Amino acid sequence: MCELLGMSANVPTDIVFSFTGLMQRGGGTGPHRDGWGIAFYEGRGLRLFQDPAASVESEVAKLVQRYPIKSETVIGHIRQANVGRVCLANTHPFVRELWGHNWCFAHNGQLADFQPRPGFYRPVGDTDSEAAFCDLLNRLRVAFPEPVAVDILLPTLIGACTDYRGKGVFNCLLSDGDWLFAFCSSKLASITRRAPFGPAQLKDVDVTVDFQAETTPNDVVTVLATEPLTANETWKIYQLGEWSLWRRGECIAHGKTGD
Repeated sequence: MCELLGMSANVPTDIVFSFTGLMQRGGGTGPHRDGWGIAFYEGRGLRLFQDPAASVESEVAKLVQRYPIKSETVIGHIRQANVGRVCLANTHPFVRELWGHNWCFAHNGQLADFQPRPGFYRPVGDTDSEAAFCDLLNRLRVAFPEPVAVDILLPTLIGACTDYRGKGVFNCLLSDGDWLFAFCSSKLASITRRAPFGPAQLKDVDVTVDFQAETTPNDVVTVLATEPLTANETWKIYQLGEWSLWRRGECIAHGKTGD
């Protein structure tokens, strides 16, 4: 299956360390050779990098690693194709506009016999992931013709994810640039780093960083990934059906749907 990467921080932060670890799994230490992508929110803008090539060999990935973009919200993905061709149109994350915001989505898993109703949003590629993203936005657009606060739309969001989970494996990350939502159907982990910061060692490559030298005492940074990326830190492992909502590095809501 694919793997996810997300970040929510209270200050603009670069994700080069975690990105470096994830990229090794895209054809190096893992089988996810069918493309990768990463999106960085910058105010109301969204900077998106994608490549259908294996991330461990991608020149675009090397560019991102050399270019430490700072962002408060990031969504990344490496793909192991099971539905849809290996091509740029099928490469996550996917982006659409809703209520004047760039919404960004990435999915890990596979949905069986997924045929959503036609709506305003339509897939460009032929993956079940993009079809689910479009269906999710269509549900929100119908339920809320005008923008609403995230706590108002959250039940609709969770209900949709629960429906998709009923059709297969549905782990996802979703953001409108203000918040980051995570849903776990099978595998997801997170870690929140805050003072006192210490060193961290990547699992997939011999790279260590001392976060104390890179941060201030007020920084709060949460990283989400399909599998823990570091070997010397304690990650929270999500339960099946568990979801969380993040803003500026802090969890502002969480819960668990029924099994």
